[in-house]
Order: sequence, then structure tokens, then C-alpha cells
Amino acid sequence: MKERKGKIIVVSAPSGTGKSTIINWLMEQHRELQLSFSISCTSRAPRGKEQNGVEYFFLSPEEFRKRIENGDFIEYEEVYQDRFYGTLKSQVDHQTEQGQNVVLDIDVKGATNVKKVYGDRALTLFIQPPSIEALRQRLVSRATDAPEVIEQRISRAEFELSFAPSFDQVVVNDDLAMAQQQALQVIKAFIDAD
Repeated sequence: MKERKGKIIVVSAPSGTGKSTIINWLMEQHRELQLSFSISCTSRAPRGKEQNGVEYFFLSPEEFRKRIENGDFIEYEEVYQDRFYGTLKSQVDHQTEQGQNVVLDIDVKGATNVKKVYGDRALTLFIQPPSIEALRQRLVSRATDAPEVIEQRISRAEFELSFAPSFDQVVVNDDLAMAQQQALQVIKAFIDAD
């Protein structure tokens, strides 16, 4: 009997939509899904107790650029000058070969790239706020960002929302428990399908 390959679940959402809360709930409360994060690459230095090959693969900006030239990344982004983040195709392939269902928590452009590379082996899931105004209220009530940062996040969210129709599934997070259940059902159906 052939060992079953894992699948790829890509989750994107505007900041403040509850994406991390939903992903963490799925990973902690639904171990039967066999979800594991993909280990991404970054050109930033390790923080605190981060270890190479555990939280990230730490590369110099030069190494990162060389890997880009070699076509090693499914998706990558230069967030600031010389500050790259990206997902290696070899890492995702290695994890799925082990039977893991790999979770990628990435931006909307990266999600569309992953879908292009993996097609039906990847599920793209967009977590959407009920409205821009509701998102603004969440960001304000968090009290972690200055007003200008909140406005930047809102502007970015409006851009990201324009990608929602290109995702396989959209979950509106109006009620966290309902959004978690909806995400669980979508992901479970995707994993169980052959």
C-alpha cells in the first residue's frame, strides 16, 4: 500500500482578522488533521531562542537572492530592503512526502503562487473580516498599533480583500467559534478527498 502524501493548506487574511487564532486552534485541537507548519526562510537574524531549521531557515540576503535566482522558492517577498521571507518548494515537498498536511500562513500574492505550483494538491483559504469597519474596530480595540499604522493595515486589507474571489474557500470571521468550525469543515473535507 502506497504511503499517502500530505496536502497543502494555504491560509491568508488581512491583519486582525483572526487567522493566527484559527490556525492555532486547528493545530492544537484537531491533531487528527496532521497539520504542520512549513518552515520558511528569512534573511533576518534569529530572535531570542529561535533555531535554524526549527522556526526558520536563516539565510543571508545574498544566499536568499541566490536561491531566488535558482527558482527554489514557491513564493517569497522582500518585506524591507534585504529582509526576505519565503517558502522553499523542497521543504514543502519534503514535509508532504512524510505525510504531513502542510500549513502555509502567507500573504495573498504568495497564496496565488502556491496554487499555481500545486494546483489541486493545495487548498487556498481566505479568512475575511465581516467588514472593513469591523476590522478597524478590532485593530483599534487591540490597542497595539498607532492610528497611522492602523490606517496602513486597513489600506492593505482593502487590497488583500480584492484577492478573496481567487481563493478556493472564503470564511467570514464574524463569530470566532463559527469561523473555526467552518475552517475545520473545509480543511477536513479537503484532506479527506482523494
